[in-house]
Amino acid sequence: MALDRPLAVLNALQQGQRGALMPWSAVALGLGVGFYFALAREPGLAAYALALALGLAAIAAARRWREGAAPLALGLALIVAGFMLAGLRAHAVAGPVLDYRFYGAIEGRVVAIDRSASDAARITLDRVRLDRMAPDETPHRVRVSLHGDIEGTDPVPGAVVMLTGHLGPPSGPAEPGGFDFQRHAWFLGLGAVGYTRAPVMLLEPRAPGAAWLFHARMRLSDAIRARIPGQEGAFAAAVLTGDRSGLDRGSIDNMRDANIAHLLAISGLHMGLLTGFIYGALRFGLALIPAIALRYPIRKWAALVALVAGAFYLALSGGNVATERAFIQVAVMFLAVLLDRRAITLRSVAIAALIVLAHRPETLMSPGFQMSFAATAALVGVFAALRDGQVMTGLPGWLRGVAALVISSAVAGAATAPFAAAHFNQIAVYGLVANLMTVPVMGSVVIPAAVVALLLWPLGLSHLAFWVMEAGLRWILRVASEVAAMPGAVEAVPAPPAPVLGLISLGALLVLLWQGRARWAGVVPVLAALWIWAGGERPGVLIADTGRLVGVTTPEGRTLSRDRGDGFVARIWLENDGDRAGQPEAAARPGWRATGTGATSGIAGLVIWHGAGLRAARGAAEACTMADIVVISEPGAEHGLGAGVDRARAVLSRAPVSVLGPDADPGCLVFDATLLQDSGALALTITDGALEITPARARQGDRLWTR
Repeated sequence: MALDRPLAVLNALQQGQRGALMPWSAVALGLGVGFYFALAREPGLAAYALALALGLAAIAAARRWREGAAPLALGLALIVAGFMLAGLRAHAVAGPVLDYRFYGAIEGRVVAIDRSASDAARITLDRVRLDRMAPDETPHRVRVSLHGDIEGTDPVPGAVVMLTGHLGPPSGPAEPGGFDFQRHAWFLGLGAVGYTRAPVMLLEPRAPGAAWLFHARMRLSDAIRARIPGQEGAFAAAVLTGDRSGLDRGSIDNMRDANIAHLLAISGLHMGLLTGFIYGALRFGLALIPAIALRYPIRKWAALVALVAGAFYLALSGGNVATERAFIQVAVMFLAVLLDRRAITLRSVAIAALIVLAHRPETLMSPGFQMSFAATAALVGVFAALRDGQVMTGLPGWLRGVAALVISSAVAGAATAPFAAAHFNQIAVYGLVANLMTVPVMGSVVIPAAVVALLLWPLGLSHLAFWVMEAGLRWILRVASEVAAMPGAVEAVPAPPAPVLGLISLGALLVLLWQGRARWAGVVPVLAALWIWAGGERPGVLIADTGRLVGVTTPEGRTLSRDRGDGFVARIWLENDGDRAGQPEAAARPGWRATGTGATSGIAGLVIWHGAGLRAARGAAEACTMADIVVISEPGAEHGLGAGVDRARAVLSRAPVSVLGPDADPGCLVFDATLLQDSGALALTITDGALEITPARARQGDRLWTR
C-alpha cells in the first residue's frame, strides 16, 4: 500500500520515543489553545463543526493505524480539543461590556480588594447597578480605583456599596501587538473599569454567611498586619492570604528589580514549600513512632494531609489563577505518591498542564503560566539528567544540598528569563544572587514559621512564630532593597517581535522532551529567536488610542509629546522600547517644538503635529496646512477637519501608502478621537518614503472581547 512506507517510518520514530511521548500531549493541547487566540476572526459554528469532524477523524485514524500514525493522530485530536476548549471558555464567560464613558452612581457588592499599578486602592464589584442603565446591558463586574482624598473609606468584603465615579470599557493594547487588556478583562468577567475621587458609601452591611471565605481572608490579613507591623506584615499577609493591598509600590518594585517578585505571589514555590514542609514534618514525626511506622503507610498519610493542607491554602489565598495552577501541580505530585508512582517527573508536569489548560485555557497567554511551567519543566528535566548521570552522588550530603540550591536557582532563572524579559522588558542582573540569599530563607524560615503560627494561633501562642516569620521577611525585603539599589541591577530589554517566544518555547521543548541526540536540534530555533529579537525594530511613531499622546523615536530615545497625561500608555511604550526613562524625562528629549496650540515633530521627512484638548483642536486646521499628520484628542469633524479624517480612514484601509515625494497623497491625515476609538492605538513605520500604519484593532482582530 502507498501508506506502508510512511507508516513504517512513523512507527520507527515512535519506537525511538517510547515512554516519552505523554508530555507532548500537553504541548498539543496548548497548540490548539494558542491557535484559537491567534485567529484574526472569531470562529463560527461552521468552524467548530469542521474542527469536531477533524478531531473525530484523527481519533479514528489513531485506532486504524495504531502502530504508525497513532501518536500524530492523537496529537491532532488534542490540538482540536484545545481549540474547542478555548472557544467554549470564551463564550462561557461572556457578559455585557460598557461601550461608552459613564459617569454617575455605581452600586455593587465588594468581591475583591487590591491595588492598582498606580498604587491606589482598588475594589471589584459584582451585582452591579449603574444609574440609568438597563440590567441586561449592565456589566456583571466592574473594577474601580479609589483616588484622591478618601479618608475613612474602608470597603468591607461582601458589603454592598455605592459610589459616584467614572467608568469606561476595558482599554485595548497601548500599541499594536501589545498586552491585550480587553482580552484579559473578558476572561475576568470585567465589563468596565474606572475610578472615583469620592468616598465609598455603605448601603448594606455584609449579610451573615455572604462571601464568608473572602471576608475571612481579609480579616486574617488584617490580623496578621496587626501582629507584624510595617511592610513585613503586608508581605506576610501576601504570602498567607494573597492580599497585597498593604504592600507599597517601592517594595514591589525592589523585589521585581531583584528578580524575587515571585516570592510575593502564592504560586508553585509557596504551595510546594508549605505542602512539602507539612509532608516532611508529618512523615518524620510518624517515623519516630515504630508502632505506626512499621504497620501503616505513613508516606501516604503524610501525602494525604499535605494535599488537604494545600487545598486549605488554596481556599485561604482566594483561589486566584496562579494559586489554582500551583495547587494542581502539587496535587498531581501527591496523588502520584498515593498511587505509588514517581511523584516528580515530566509526565506529572504534563498532567498538571493538561488540567490547567482544560480548566482555564486563557492562562496559556499569561506570563504566570509560561514562567511557572517553564521553570518546573526545566528543573525536573535537569535534575532527572543529573540523577541518571549520578553527577552529585559523590558529593558530601551538605555539599549536595548547596549544589542543588545553586543549580535549581540557576536553572529556574535561566528558564524563566526569556519570558520575564519579553513580558516585563527587563533582566535582573543580580537575580541569581538575590534568589540564593532569599529563597532558602523563605523555605526554611518564613513558611515553616507561618505554618507553626497558624497552628498555635487558636492557643494564643503564635507570637514567637510570627516574630521568626517577621525576621525572615525583613531579611528578604532588605536584600531586595540592597540589590535593586546596586548600579546596573536592571538591564532594560525591548519587546520582542511576535515569533520570538514561540521559537524559544519550541526549542526548549525539543531539548527537554525529545529523546536522543536529535533533541539538540532545539538549539536552532532558540538561536533564531534571539537573532530575530536582537534585530527587531520598534515603530518610529506611536499614537495613543485617546489621541492625547504621541511618541517619536530619536537618537536619544523615544520623545513624547507631553510630560503628563496617559501615563500608563507612556510607561508601556518606554518599557517596550527597553527604555527606563520616565514620562517627564522622555518628554524633555529634543524632538518636539511648540507650534501654535500644539507641538510639532518630524521623522524621515514626515511632519507630525499633535494637540490635546479643545483649544488645540481649534488650531488644528491651521496646523494641517504645514503638517503631513495631525493628531488631536477631539472629534475632527467638529473643527472643520472632516476631510482629513476621511483621508486618514481611507489610508488605514490601504496602507502602506506613499506620503513623501511626488506620489504622496495631497492634504494632511487627521487622526482624531473618533477614528482612534475605532482603530485603537497606531504604530507608524516609514520605509523608503512609504508609510505603513498598523492599527491595534487590526492586530486584535474581530474577537468576542473586541466587539
